Amino acid sequence: MMIQPKRLYDAVAYQQEKFPKPDMVASKVEGNWKPYSTAAVQENAQRLAAGLLELGVGGNDFTAEGADKIAIIANNRPEWIFTDLAVQQVGAVLVPLYPTTNPLEIKFILNDAAVKYIFVSNQEMYDKIRELMPEVPSLKGIFSFDQLPNVPHWSELTAKATPELEAKVKEIAAGIPEEHLATIIYTSGTTGTPKGVMLTHKNIVSNVMFSKASFPFPDAPETRVLSFLPLNHIFEKTVTYIYLFSGISIYYAESMDKIADNLREVKPDGFTTVPRLLEKVYEKIMSKGNELTGIKRGLFFWAVALGKKYDNVVSNGLWYNIQLAIANKLIFNKWRDALGGKISFIVTGGAAASEGLLRIFNAAGIPVYEGYGPTENSPVISVNRRFPAGLTRFGTTGPVLEGVELKFTEEGEICVRGASVMKGYYKRPDLTAETVIDGWLHTGDIGTLVEGKFLKITDRKKELFKTSGGKYVAPQPIENKMKESPFIEQIMVVGNERKFVSALIVPSFSLLKQWMHQNNVPFTTIEEAVKNPQVLDMFQKTVDRYNANFNHVEQVKKFALMPAEWGVDTGEMTPKLSLRRKVILDKYKDMIENIYNV
Repeated sequence: MMIQPKRLYDAVAYQQEKFPKPDMVASKVEGNWKPYSTAAVQENAQRLAAGLLELGVGGNDFTAEGADKIAIIANNRPEWIFTDLAVQQVGAVLVPLYPTTNPLEIKFILNDAAVKYIFVSNQEMYDKIRELMPEVPSLKGIFSFDQLPNVPHWSELTAKATPELEAKVKEIAAGIPEEHLATIIYTSGTTGTPKGVMLTHKNIVSNVMFSKASFPFPDAPETRVLSFLPLNHIFEKTVTYIYLFSGISIYYAESMDKIADNLREVKPDGFTTVPRLLEKVYEKIMSKGNELTGIKRGLFFWAVALGKKYDNVVSNGLWYNIQLAIANKLIFNKWRDALGGKISFIVTGGAAASEGLLRIFNAAGIPVYEGYGPTENSPVISVNRRFPAGLTRFGTTGPVLEGVELKFTEEGEICVRGASVMKGYYKRPDLTAETVIDGWLHTGDIGTLVEGKFLKITDRKKELFKTSGGKYVAPQPIENKMKESPFIEQIMVVGNERKFVSALIVPSFSLLKQWMHQNNVPFTTIEEAVKNPQVLDMFQKTVDRYNANFNHVEQVKKFALMPAEWGVDTGEMTPKLSLRRKVILDKYKDMIENIYNV
């Protein structure tokens, strides 16, 4: 009898029954790809679950508070999946963290979730957690995926497995309700304090099945993908289970630096990404194009110009199609080869993709499909479709998934209702009540339907923004910290849909004049002072000092000094002296463009 999947871990038994594989997951070990079969994944997860039971880890009464929390802070690798599956099968809850999370945030999350054990990837991660351990009373132990001296290895837990314990695991797993929490994923709040998004098995499995039917992802046991987006993000996690339920093999990239090499080795049929990585691929291609000379250079830029005009809806005519076919044979085939030569889909999400980028990649026979959805919806709300034809529109995030209801508030805020809407924010019923109203998830994004069918995101209701790499940034904590410097009077952090975070800074002019005088830096006017190289260098050192308090993605990479203070009279401040962010963005748009164009 075919298994009817209700819990995430059902994916393994489902695959074993329907299309068992020699390479369910694989990673690079000492220079060679090491695959794990479906049966091997099932065995590793079950034995690890038995080891966790022996430690006393469990789900207790299957409530959010009652279930034990197990954290993981590691790069993508098969052991990540073994741990996820093992934790689920004993009724515990996985709390994944991003490897570059700053120590203050890690401490907050581990304490908020009362994490009992944590799995780490390597020595660096182990040292980071070991240092925090005295400040996390709930934490009983650390296990490592790499073999490290004097550190318990994850295999020590599988070694504890006995037939009795494994039988107990099966018994517990069979009785876990689909409404039980599978994970708590902490996301940055607008105040900078992380919020724990509680997602049940039903939330994620429903989103997996809706996405599988909608995109669509047909069962494809011969297909393989490369995985490199962090598994602690719900986008890559949900997609992972789509792959597992579709019989698609997952190969884990060695690192971000090795993606290009791994694409050529694995020759995947597809992968998920964020726009920033697509931008980097394009930038690399263009820099190689700029190195060409003569006829080759002419052909390259002719093909690029053609690609920019590509439209999947309106035909550019027979002559354009003939030229595009030639460009595909002479130029774009090399682009496809660089990605392994077999790409039939790339799904991008996490931030808005440039319409121009989508046009050129699709013209080059590299199909890129943009989707959208927040962690709170497990996450997919909408996605452009592979087929049938006519369900992809560049500049939109595609039609809403089957099984997801959509409505807009009067302000145009996107709201959705359905099985994939989160259970709520952990220990924050106040925030949950503000965000999920009568079953409707209020996303905080403003949007509209194009042609009554394609969802387009037009604005963000909240100040929280995303870089083009798909990382959320809360500007206020950064601004508040930077303002601790006596030299920084006012500051506004910017970076929505940009490659990095930057800032507009209003100096304390009286202190700045004083500093210039003390350091023998000639002062003429404020306008000249904010351009002075020595002044800029001093502010750079100030910004660098405060950047140390934040994750890499949150750090201010560039800034511009303003020659005048912002005020109520000049429109940049509200009567309550809050920043009018949209006014500042509009008023100083040229200055902001200069920051990113340099």
